[in-house]
Parts: sequence; C-alpha cells; structure tokens
Amino acid sequence: MHVLVTGGAGYVGSATATYFLNAGHQVTIYDSLVKGHVGAIPPGASFIKGDIGDAGALDILFQSNDFDAVAHFAAFIEAGESMQLPGKYFHNNVVNTHNLLAAMHRHDVNKLIFSSTAGIYASKNTPIEENDPVGPASVYGESKLMIERMLYWYHQVAGLNYAALRYFNACGAMLAADGVPVRGEDHDPETHLIPLTLQVPLGQRDAIYIYGTDYQTHDGTCIRDYVHIEDLASAHVLALEALGAGRNRMIYNLGNGRGYSVREVIDVARDVTNIDFPATESERRPGDNDILIASSEQINQDLGWEPRFTDLKDIMATAWAWHTAYPQGYEDK
Repeated sequence: MHVLVTGGAGYVGSATATYFLNAGHQVTIYDSLVKGHVGAIPPGASFIKGDIGDAGALDILFQSNDFDAVAHFAAFIEAGESMQLPGKYFHNNVVNTHNLLAAMHRHDVNKLIFSSTAGIYASKNTPIEENDPVGPASVYGESKLMIERMLYWYHQVAGLNYAALRYFNACGAMLAADGVPVRGEDHDPETHLIPLTLQVPLGQRDAIYIYGTDYQTHDGTCIRDYVHIEDLASAHVLALEALGAGRNRMIYNLGNGRGYSVREVIDVARDVTNIDFPATESERRPGDNDILIASSEQINQDLGWEPRFTDLKDIMATAWAWHTAYPQGYEDK
C-alpha cells in the first residue's frame, strides 16, 4: 500500500515509516519539521514539508498522490505544557486532525492508523484494558480522546476504517543490523524519563529528579510500562495489514505488560552506562498515578503482536547507544 505518514520525521513516526518500507509498502512522509528532524526520515521514503493545518495544501497532497492509507503521528505530546497552553494542544492536535480527516473524506481515503495514548485513561486498574474507564488528567490526553471520538463518528457516518493504538511509554532507539544507532529520541524540550536520565551520565544534567517517593508502590516511586519504538512500529504494520484485509475498527493498548519504577529505571541506567550518577528526590507532580501498566492481550489475540524488547536493560542499551552517538541529537537543528 501507499501510506501517507503525517509526523513521519518524528520519534515514533520515523521508526514506523522504516517498518512500513521494510514490509514492502510505499511511504510518503508529510511533516512540518516543527518537532521532527530531516535526519530521522528513512531512506526510501518520499518527503514533503507541510502542515496538516493547511487544508489547501492537504488537497494538493491528496490530489497529487494515490494514497491507500494514512498513519497519523503529527501531534504535540508534552502533557505538562498542555496544562499551561491548552489552546495550542486543542488547535494542533484536534483542529488540525479534523483537517486531515476532512481531506481524507474528500479524496476517498478511508484507512487510518492513529497514534493515541494511555493518557486517555482514568482507570487505576493493573493492568489497564481497552474497555477500562477513560478520563484524561491533562489537556494532551483530552485532545487524543477527542480525536478518538471523531474517528468513531467518521467510522459510523463516513465509512472511515481505523486503528487507534494507545501507547504507554515509548522509549529506546532503532539500531541498524550492525548495531549502529540510526533513529532515536530528540525532543525539545525533553520530558521522557529515560532520555532525561541518560543526560546525567552524558554530563548534560547535574542530576535526575525523582518526583515523589510516597506512592503506593514497592519503593515509593511511580511505576510505568515502557515499550520500545521498534515494537510500536511493528504493531502499526500489523494494523495496516489488518485494515488492508478488511478490518474496520480497532482499538489496542501497546505496552510490555510489565512495569518499572522510577528508581528501577535509574538503577538500570546506572548499570547500562556503568556510571553511578546522582538522583535528587523532589515533591510529587499533580496528576501522576501510582501504577500504569498495559494489558496488550487484545492485539496479541487479534493480530499476533508480541513485543521483542521486554527487558528494560535491553531497551536502555539501545537508548544509550543512540545518545552516546548523537549527544546533541540529530544534526539538522
């Protein structure tokens, strides 16, 4: 299939575009480069610089290409910032996604894979299942839930077939067959625990902060489910092929089904880097749940998806390889 990958110069989008290409699909990446990087775009993909907020440009894009499906990654993702700048997130994530859906409808493209988030859940169950209660704790999570609701109604009314993939904590880096890192995490600002932690042994940060030590967990710190970007990418390939085979609506969690505490992440980073760097305890942040772990049984049963990277040490090693090779991130900044 010919797949349009919006946000395909970003972290998960570029890894997924690589997997689409490796599976034999044709890929066109459409990215504004506001958050993405030219250096992340995989060889073999076509690239068009553009913004999904521009309806006229989207019409030209769809008129000029015969797309079979869209994989949509173009979103702002910082939950903390979303609580300070809600309009930025509702406009970019919700309004601009509607521009994309409307363009797809006008041009008869009816297959979509959506990059959603575990941030939509209100559930405190362990593990979290797809039918558990939703109730986002941030504007970011709410924006993703609003998009899922739009997808449902476009499915009901306009015949859109879609997969909404709810990630837990995306992490790690993509290595080539010879072990050379080729694609990794380069956000500005960086908000994810693993790259923030690795900035300390890299000498870019004095210490890693532990926000809260009184959670109801075995060591008092939050527990999260970490899923490698290559495992996320492989799930998108399965979802694309399921849509191509006639599946019309899929909602799946993507996680390892195992949680690691903040202290455990830091200890694994110390082990992988062989550097005993400092960690500083600080106050809790509002809205952090004690434990968030995914049940990915549904996508395993339906599509046969299983994560390859199940051990945090292996995930951390790929991230460390990327950050030591590219300590300042991609070179196109």
